[in-house]
Amino acid sequence: MVLAGNFTREHEQYQVRVDDYKAFRRDGFLHIKGLVAPDEVAELAQFTDDMIAGKTTMPGIPAPPAHLSEAERRVYYERIHMPHRALELAERFLLHPRIVDVLEALIGPDVLALQTMLFFKQPGQAGQGFHQDSYYIPTQPDTLIGAWLAIDPADEENGCLWMTPGSQHEPIYPDCDGVTQQGDTILSDIESIKSASHPDVERNTLARIALQYGKEVKVEAEPGDVVFFGGHVFHRSHQNMSQHSRRAFVSHYCNARSRVPWDHGGNRAQYEDAEANAMRNDLHILARGATHLPYAQPKFGNLCAANAPELYGERFDDNRVKSMMGDEFGFMVLVPHEDVDHDH
Repeated sequence: MVLAGNFTREHEQYQVRVDDYKAFRRDGFLHIKGLVAPDEVAELAQFTDDMIAGKTTMPGIPAPPAHLSEAERRVYYERIHMPHRALELAERFLLHPRIVDVLEALIGPDVLALQTMLFFKQPGQAGQGFHQDSYYIPTQPDTLIGAWLAIDPADEENGCLWMTPGSQHEPIYPDCDGVTQQGDTILSDIESIKSASHPDVERNTLARIALQYGKEVKVEAEPGDVVFFGGHVFHRSHQNMSQHSRRAFVSHYCNARSRVPWDHGGNRAQYEDAEANAMRNDLHILARGATHLPYAQPKFGNLCAANAPELYGERFDDNRVKSMMGDEFGFMVLVPHEDVDHDH
């Protein structure tokens, strides 16, 4: 489905600064404040409030039973996976132009939108121990990146993100849980770890590697802030010890020219059957740019390169093929082909 008509952006374009680009490469993550407008974040907050209260539901997700107390309702949900496949609101945030503006600068120009998660994290709810996202969502080549949007203020007390700067240079450690075959097992001396994501650092042996860095950074965020982080960087969060929620909307993306042998985690068979390494790109949405690989259309019609290529499509100054040629001074430059026969 390609939409007809002339489209214009509804959001002011966000341009990443050079220092931010360098910071992402140096640290493995980038915190951009106020990227998403307050009224938009408020819509997400209201939706989660209505889910907890039983006023609205998401297809396939049961509402809290009517007999539950208010306190029990507040901890009924912990996280919801892939809401963008059932909810227009979630698809809209997955494809939010200002979020994708940043992704275009960091991993683009071609961006494939893969996954969404809605975290409720009410008082008392658990965090997630040290892990690497590329273990769970493999891309080939590995260009995975997450975008963590704060719905509530996030601080140390209610379980904000903690990042380990510099750990993006680490390989993906295979977990000997036997669930998947992921990890950089081709490396001669890489050792399997145990219980990635478990909050107990004694059980989660990835913690031994992460803590060797000697420095974690807490990423305290305000509603509308977005934290971008690469798939290799070690990160975690702690239990919500406050009386306030720490909700977040998290999306994952990769360069649209990477193969994605992944659809939706938790399905052991998808890693074990004969087609485990087949592409699943056709199930994911082309958010920006172009690709030679298959891709999906947005289910709810939100604008992106998949259905509005003239607005968010290929970024070239013209359509002529170019080759590296020597100029009159002997320097190599890009030269457009004058004769179409040269394109073959």
